[in-house]
Amino acid sequence: MRRKDREITDIHMITGILDRCKTASVAMMDKDMPYVVPLSYGYEMKGDILVLYFHCAREGRKIDILKCDNRVCFTIFNEGEPLYTDIPCNSGYYYSSIIGNGVAEFIENSVDKRCALNKMFAHQSGKDVEFTETQADSVCVFKIVSKDYTAKQKVKAERHNITERK
Repeated sequence: MRRKDREITDIHMITGILDRCKTASVAMMDKDMPYVVPLSYGYEMKGDILVLYFHCAREGRKIDILKCDNRVCFTIFNEGEPLYTDIPCNSGYYYSSIIGNGVAEFIENSVDKRCALNKMFAHQSGKDVEFTETQADSVCVFKIVSKDYTAKQKVKAERHNITERK
């Protein structure tokens, strides 16, 4: 990470970002072309391993790609308010983000699929719902397991004599 001053290593701060955000952009390689798709997610931390859960239709481009090459990159970010300065190159956004690499694994077991769907729905809605076996079997569920991720943020405290425009 180039900007070590913005790096987040505290697991509670990382889970705070994951809790605030609702969409992950997942990048994969479709033969010789990159393909990125935004997806709703749920997650869990297993020690320092991040597990992201997703669901989608049982067929389609992303499924075909992941069956051929399950290596992925993902980004999750929370865009804050804009930062305008008298020097345009110093303008930007306050933000927090997580970027990582991992592998996508399809979840076939109905019990595991229901558990993943429960985590996703709870993360997205704040409600605990039990999915039925029929509901779980009607969708494709996969997870991304990542040990290789970083988190960073730019917070207002970093302003250091920057004049903001209203």
